[in-house]
Amino acid sequence: MSGKMSDASDNGANNVDGSSASLDISKTSANNQLPSQGFHVERLEDQDRYMTLSIGPQHPGSGHMRIIVVVDGDIIVSADPDVGYVHRGEEKMSEHRSFVQNVPHVERPVIHDSSNILYSYCLAVEELIGLQPPERAMYLRALMAEIDRINYTLYWLAILGIFIGHSTMFMWATADRELFVDLADMATGNRITHSYIVPGGVRNDLPEGFTDKAFKSLNYFESKRLPEYDKIFYDNPLFRQRSEGIGVLSRADAINLGVTGSVLRASGIDYDVRKKESYDIYSELQFEVPIAKTGDSFARSMLPVNDIRQSINIIRQCLTKMPQPGQVRTKLQPNPKGPPGEAYSRVESGRGALGHYIVSDGTPKPYRHKMSVPSVRNLAAMPHLLRGARLADLPVIYWSLNIWPVEIER
Repeated sequence: MSGKMSDASDNGANNVDGSSASLDISKTSANNQLPSQGFHVERLEDQDRYMTLSIGPQHPGSGHMRIIVVVDGDIIVSADPDVGYVHRGEEKMSEHRSFVQNVPHVERPVIHDSSNILYSYCLAVEELIGLQPPERAMYLRALMAEIDRINYTLYWLAILGIFIGHSTMFMWATADRELFVDLADMATGNRITHSYIVPGGVRNDLPEGFTDKAFKSLNYFESKRLPEYDKIFYDNPLFRQRSEGIGVLSRADAINLGVTGSVLRASGIDYDVRKKESYDIYSELQFEVPIAKTGDSFARSMLPVNDIRQSINIIRQCLTKMPQPGQVRTKLQPNPKGPPGEAYSRVESGRGALGHYIVSDGTPKPYRHKMSVPSVRNLAAMPHLLRGARLADLPVIYWSLNIWPVEIER
């Protein structure tokens, strides 16, 4: 963590009342000659009230990115999220590989929600090539997508616990997540990135004993563990004091900023891609879309756990309703390709609407490939909500926005 005074024109710093903050760099002390490693604060000799702090990228409260904040005491005057520390180049790499070869690396930006980022890619490829997956494969896709939604959300919840100093919540969510990591491992052969969903269906059918183990794990987690989360965390007066009424995002601002997922629904907007733009067999499944109206950090922190309850419901339906074992993948020709064209498909991931736009020139490789990831959209709300907030409220506001910085870098 490092701090540095800078000119207000460079940072766009404004007072809380909206007036411009003018800093005279010529009055900076000799501290500006210090190396940037570690933490040091450069103060103006005239004791000017504004200070620029660099939070991250190594800080446990910033994750894989840096947040540059200008503070007046402990009040945040402006905040500038600085991503760019996990360069991947997935979109450009995919233009040099075939549609099928892209499957393993497309998952990498969100390894703990890998099925959902791969799901929308496969839907777009199938539209370009002209593939129709078998019905059982559609149920298996939905099942794995919901397992990974739970995997992602429990990981997110564990980090939220650390961000606010609640180490028990970190340990509980991390341990309980193993139930669903084990299910994914049993179904796909891989614990994290599964490469399970492929163009034309899924890679393999479920192994013997999966259904019994899944029901046992779901029943235990829903009846024994989730109620404990409410007792120790969401009903905890300290957590509620630190999150209720903090970082309020109004309904109008949520729409204008274009946020998605639980962040959008916490501000009272009832929107879920699985309902509004149903894909595969989601139109055949019965589930609710949790929403809230307060738009604060508590609502944004609560909704993902309510989503877990709905995911459990969906998994049970998939296991009950899916057709008997049979074909789970449409046979592909070597290096499949379709006519020149374009396709865009999106799904509801653990963070919100996630889409892939692919342009085909008639060859087995994408001509252009762009990902529309929800973390980019939710990131737009961070400077808006942090302006005027206290510095101590930054972690809960930031992480309640359901942002995965690595996904932004894609």
